Amino acid sequence: MLKRIQRRFVLAAMAAFGTVMLLIIVGINAANYYRTTFMQDRLAEALLEHEQAVFSRQEAPPPPDRGIPGRDPEAAFMTRFFTVRCDADGRVRAVSRDYISSVDEEEAERYTQAVLAKEREKGFYGSYRYLVKRDERGITVLFLNVAFQIQSMRTLFFVSLATGLGSLLTVFNLILLFSRRAVRPYMKNMERQKQFITDAGHELKTPITSIATSADIAAMEHEGDEWIDNIRRQAARLTKLVGDMVALSRLDEETPFPEKSRFSVSEAAWEAAEPFANLAKAKGKSYSQHIEEGLILYGDRGSVQRVISILLDNAVRYSDDGGEIQLRIYGRRGRICVEVFNTCDLPDVSDLDRLFDRFYRLDESRSAITGGTGIGLSMVRAIAEIYGGKASVESADGKEICFKVVL
Repeated sequence: MLKRIQRRFVLAAMAAFGTVMLLIIVGINAANYYRTTFMQDRLAEALLEHEQAVFSRQEAPPPPDRGIPGRDPEAAFMTRFFTVRCDADGRVRAVSRDYISSVDEEEAERYTQAVLAKEREKGFYGSYRYLVKRDERGITVLFLNVAFQIQSMRTLFFVSLATGLGSLLTVFNLILLFSRRAVRPYMKNMERQKQFITDAGHELKTPITSIATSADIAAMEHEGDEWIDNIRRQAARLTKLVGDMVALSRLDEETPFPEKSRFSVSEAAWEAAEPFANLAKAKGKSYSQHIEEGLILYGDRGSVQRVISILLDNAVRYSDDGGEIQLRIYGRRGRICVEVFNTCDLPDVSDLDRLFDRFYRLDESRSAITGGTGIGLSMVRAIAEIYGGKASVESADGKEICFKVVL
């Protein structure tokens, strides 16, 4: 129990911290990407205006280091770009490569055709940021080399990612170190509750046994007395309730199954299901089962049989007259699934998961008649969680119900 609570505490804390770190990493890189592309687009627009003026004058281009916002005298030596002039149909008319040497005219034309096919005004193409301008004279495409900026964005991404992962690892170790101390008060309270239930169970057993014995003796002298019969029934119900409470309390212990071994779930299931199969048929209900052979589990045989017994007992108790009950046990992806289906008449299907809460019942009046304690399904879920699985319930229309336990 302590390990489960500690694990959930660590997972919750790491999920919160991980979400914050993810938002920070995404925010930093998104802001950097937006700022970088914004600055490069401004530069590309200024350069494109300069190049369009050059094309229109048909003269040798001066260095594009004046008249551009934010540019310094060294801009001409730091900026690498080329420009392609096309007609309205996209046919290349002129290529300007005065500020770049790594691209020849054929590559420039190929880049241009690929960019025009995208039908976008701006974007990335390889290590270039391109900008497309259309006017009455044709189409001008400028390719600005942004290899350094792309590498900077990648570097920031990997650095921030590594920092985030390192922070996650550090915080995980710190939370793991202090988590036991954080859950210790809760565990002390749980231990007090378990000790109280155990002590109360032992204290209640003596008077309940005395009441049951006295009722048995009185029944011998006054056979058929309905009051004595009622006392005996309630004493038996109290005995079962106390036993279930103590058993449920033990499931919350650190080692609920001290003696584990490999056993055949198939054989254990056949053994546990046989009495309920006969009981269901005796009550005029249809019963069928499918138990897959060769299912092996490492754990406590009695706990698995208890799960099957509780589910079948509920199915027999709460299924409608002449109803149908089905038991299916099978293996899937290294896990063992136990399914119990039965027809019924549910008054409410809005919150079926509450059936696993202690002492909760959908129909209190019927539960009083059938004699349930309201603890059985809580034990089913507790046992499933001990095996690293889960217990669930579903009902499509309230006319049938299916419990599924994964071990």
